[in-house]
Amino acid sequence: MNRVILLEIPFEFGLTKDTIYPVVLQSDNSCVLVDCGYTGFLPQIEKALAQHGLRGEALTHVFITHHDHDHVGALAALKQRYPQVIVVVGEKEVPFIDGRHKPLRLSQAEAMQPTLPPEQQAFGLAFSKILKEVAPCPVDLAVKGGDSFNWCGGCEVVETFGHTAGHLSLYLTQQHVMITGDAAALQEGKLVLANPEYAQDPKEAARSLQKLLHYGATEFLCYHGGCLTV
Repeated sequence: MNRVILLEIPFEFGLTKDTIYPVVLQSDNSCVLVDCGYTGFLPQIEKALAQHGLRGEALTHVFITHHDHDHVGALAALKQRYPQVIVVVGEKEVPFIDGRHKPLRLSQAEAMQPTLPPEQQAFGLAFSKILKEVAPCPVDLAVKGGDSFNWCGGCEVVETFGHTAGHLSLYLTQQHVMITGDAAALQEGKLVLANPEYAQDPKEAARSLQKLLHYGATEFLCYHGGCLTV
């Protein structure tokens, strides 16, 4: 049994409504969650799993595409509640997730704060506070591009640097499904760069998006936007 499950987690921050789309890769011997939402989102993750007949106790791995707070915020809580879960992270992202280095997004926000106009100062401070609240989590397994797993019949780790220095995606070789993380977002039926103005290296991010398009995927599962079938 190999199932690729797109979780749908709607939420509101203030007046803003949005949805994130983590992915579950279910096989006979593994159950892998790809990315896990904001700080405090573990109950939402558990509810979304239950809607597909799954429980947190069934998870064997969590694969983190990169260390932005909306992808890794619930990781520490998930690992604490389900200690059997093996945390899999790109080798360049490890020190930002285990707490040895300050998150790149936080460094970016702090550097921008003095340049913000007065009407945006409060938002900038609040955003930095949110980033500081992401709890670090030990990493069990560090991976790199070209590594492979038997999840869902076989998948390949794809280097998609640019959004962050160590961003990774996953390509399911049997299903021809690409899990993009933030290497691509889905907007109005098209794959686009996710927040290119905040990419650590916009040119490399653009190259990574083109790289994804050449894998022959028939489905793209985007954390922001959902599923695109081509």
